Amino acid sequence: MYPFFALLNRMKYIDRWALMRNSRNENLSDHSLDVAMIAHALCVIGNKRYDRNLNADRAALVGLYHDASEIITGDMPTPVKYYGDEIHDAYKKVEAVAESRLLSKLPSDIRPDYESIFCPTDDPDETYMRQLVKAADKLSAYIKCIEEESGGNGEFKTAKESTLKSLDNMCSEMPEVRDFMHEFMPAYGDTLDELLR
Repeated sequence: MYPFFALLNRMKYIDRWALMRNSRNENLSDHSLDVAMIAHALCVIGNKRYDRNLNADRAALVGLYHDASEIITGDMPTPVKYYGDEIHDAYKKVEAVAESRLLSKLPSDIRPDYESIFCPTDDPDETYMRQLVKAADKLSAYIKCIEEESGGNGEFKTAKESTLKSLDNMCSEMPEVRDFMHEFMPAYGDTLDELLR
C-alpha cells in the first residue's frame, strides 16, 4: 500500500493565512492550482518574449507540488517563517524531511520521477524556472490580498504592501513577473460582469 496520493488529497484540509481573518478561506489545493497556472504563464511569457528555453509544463507541475510538504508540517505563517535566518533555515530542514517522508510513500520504480519535481537540478533553465515558480507563489499571495481587500477585509492591508514590495524587487530581475503584473493583475478584484465585458 502506497499512501502518497491519499496524502496529497489532504491538501484541501490545510488552510493558509491562519493568523489572519479571512472572508474566504484558502486551502493548499486552491493555492497550488493558482501557483501552477501562474508559473506556467510566466514561463510561456519568458519563452515568447525573452528568448528563454523554459519548460512551462514542468513549471506547472513544480507549482502543483511546491507546498506539498505542508501536508505534514502545516502552513507556517510568513511572519514566523521569515522571522530570522535561524528559524528560516530550521524550517527548510523540516520541509526537506517532510518531502522525503512523502516521497517514501511511493513505489521505488516511480519515486525518481517525483523526486525530480521536489529536487532542483543545476541546469540554469531549471533554476530560473524554479525562481518563476517562487514568483508565482508570491503573485498568488498578492492575488489573495487583492481578493480580501475587494471584499472589504482590511486585515490583509499590510500583507498586500509587503507582498507588493517583494514583487517589485522580483520585477527588476524577472521581466516575466513585471509583464504579468502589468497585463493580468489589474483584472483581479473585478466582478464577473466586468471580467466578461
